Amino acid sequence: MRAVQVTEFGGPEVLTPVEVAEPTPQAGQVLIDVERVGVNYADTHQAENSYLAPSKLPLVPGGEVVGRTQDGRRVVALLNGGGGYAEKAVAEEVMAFEVPEGVDDLNALSMLVQGATAWILLRKNAHLQAGESVVVHAAAGGVGSIAVQLAKVWGAGRVIATASSEEKRNLALELGADVAVDSKAENMTETLMEANGGKRVDIVLDMVGGTTTDQSIAALAPFGRLAFYGMAGRQQPKPVELRNLLGHSTTVTGMWLPHVFRLPGNVFGTALTELFTLIQDGKLRAIAGGEYALADARAAHEALRSRGTVGKLLLDPRK
Repeated sequence: MRAVQVTEFGGPEVLTPVEVAEPTPQAGQVLIDVERVGVNYADTHQAENSYLAPSKLPLVPGGEVVGRTQDGRRVVALLNGGGGYAEKAVAEEVMAFEVPEGVDDLNALSMLVQGATAWILLRKNAHLQAGESVVVHAAAGGVGSIAVQLAKVWGAGRVIATASSEEKRNLALELGADVAVDSKAENMTETLMEANGGKRVDIVLDMVGGTTTDQSIAALAPFGRLAFYGMAGRQQPKPVELRNLLGHSTTVTGMWLPHVFRLPGNVFGTALTELFTLIQDGKLRAIAGGEYALADARAAHEALRSRGTVGKLLLDPRK
């Protein structure tokens, strides 16, 4: 079958279209004929071996697919350790979720990682309360575009979006943000407070890193929370000093999606069910960021790393 493989770690240039043997499902697993593959920022880290979970070579990247099982069920699935950039993929049965009618491939894949991430950040990390102000960095991206919508649906008082272009800022406003500011602002602390009517902010969702994180922490109100879930800028923020958290009664929290499966109860399933319901009710939608043929996975990674993309990127292994 056709797949995209990594045999040496590096940037987009290491993604190589190849022919490989079809995977064989074991007990408790399901074989999926892949119709679409979701492309995530984590995939770029996986290809260069800078992800939280170490990669092993040779590697077929990709952690999420939507398609048909051998018995005809339409499912969206999380894959353990990759394997998604291919015509067929194997998933643990418990990680394959049936897709309801009215939820297309784009929305199904967007909710699996980005949607669930936004849900968990707002519900479990930030504990959003009605009326609170929410800053969403990278608000036109996969997670950000969903987080903006969820924050509004769940009663945020003011949603402040940051994005790098006027086009992206306009999209964030269209999705429900109350104000959108330039992510390249020289002083993000002042920019966020000004966008919040001169007041400090309650919640920040951050996947940028570097000075963006540092200056966002400085913008938090007493009992404000910053939820950190990525480092797209590939720059480390400054170490957080506990005395500063004490002095300002603020919280900095991190989130890595795999840890959700260690929680009691079916938190991930609950998140997906609610997200799919919101889509069916017309209260939530994914943003299409572009669809690429499987052989063009390198171009998809280049686009994602440039931070010039909007919404969700997909690969089509049938092309």
